[in-house]
Amino acid sequence: MKIKEIRVIVASPGRNFVTVKIITDEGLYGVGDATVNGREKAVVAYLEDHVIPCLIGRDPMRIEDIWQYLYKGAYWRRGPITMAAISGIDIALWDIKAKAANMPLYQLLGGASRDKIMIYQHVGGRDIEETVEGVVALREKGLVAIRAQVSIPGLPPIYGTGPSTDQSAMVQTLPVEEVWSTHKYLPLVPKLFERLRDTVGWDLHLLHDVHHRLTPIEAARLGRDLEPYRLFWLEDAVPAELQEGFRLIRQHTTTPLALGEIFNTIYDCQQLISEQLIDYIRVTSVHAGGVTGLRRIFDFAAIYHVRSACHGPMDVSPIAMGANVHVDRWVPNFGIQEFSGYLEATHEMFPHAWEQQGGYLVTGEAIGHGVDIDEKVAAKYPYKQAYLPIARAEDGTLWSW
Repeated sequence: MKIKEIRVIVASPGRNFVTVKIITDEGLYGVGDATVNGREKAVVAYLEDHVIPCLIGRDPMRIEDIWQYLYKGAYWRRGPITMAAISGIDIALWDIKAKAANMPLYQLLGGASRDKIMIYQHVGGRDIEETVEGVVALREKGLVAIRAQVSIPGLPPIYGTGPSTDQSAMVQTLPVEEVWSTHKYLPLVPKLFERLRDTVGWDLHLLHDVHHRLTPIEAARLGRDLEPYRLFWLEDAVPAELQEGFRLIRQHTTTPLALGEIFNTIYDCQQLISEQLIDYIRVTSVHAGGVTGLRRIFDFAAIYHVRSACHGPMDVSPIAMGANVHVDRWVPNFGIQEFSGYLEATHEMFPHAWEQQGGYLVTGEAIGHGVDIDEKVAAKYPYKQAYLPIARAEDGTLWSW
């Protein structure tokens, strides 16, 4: 079997997605996700100009060799564009391999460690009461884990605080600049979770995302203030370039910590995992090297009692979600899977075997990773230039997002 053709399909069924389709000379094909939101065309150029010409005629069964060829052979290693391109190829190759073996991907990885995959979804409100109402509504739909956010009084809504912006964050032709205030945020969040625990009790898992906006000592203070409310985790508390900064957070709080959605390789999280500075590693198949990259990171994490928690917003396409849930079904040190849901047009463009059942996802038993792309539907949704928002402090200083 040889790789005959590789196509890159760019479409925007509500969000922009970059899909890789690898076709073999025996008729088998696989699809992968190579999306980097807000930088989609950079990945397209990388794939079309530098990756695809090197792979035509190669054996698609040699997944590890192709992964190393694309990673080591480029000399310029790592980074979001390179790793998204590798991820798209890798996910498609695993899809082909599982189809050739006539089994679901999780079986090819070693079989199931669980029957269903616990997910969390997001709730945000313009004030605490609106957030509480949203959490209660999701719990009534069967959710067992919910991420809760709230807008900062006196400031306009900012991404990731108030009402969910997952479905509208990528419609601007230039980045929207939003306003952030740490000193207004820090006392607000404990009040939110105090109110939530008074309302929903202790059986529901509650999570919170900081979006990298604090310093280590600020994050330590927030983690300590949240300890009475027993969060499932505190997510992305600080930017991770200074990984040893997490030592300071660890010294001051027992609130579990999650990190990793913008990580590309195992090297981005090596210190955080080996020093047990985090509890959940939030890499995802589309950005961290595909199925091959996830397996490598999660196996390493297992040694240090760190659990998996794949990133899963709306810009992780249903293809990458399919790869994630198959890895989730296999991985022994599973923690949780983020699942924001998708627009109907996205479901239409990416028919898939996985499905949501209350607070869980199930993989289904389709061969491969169980997700395809309908290219006729994709043709109806052309690419639209769009960006995530940018945060500034109240005095205009550019802030971490």
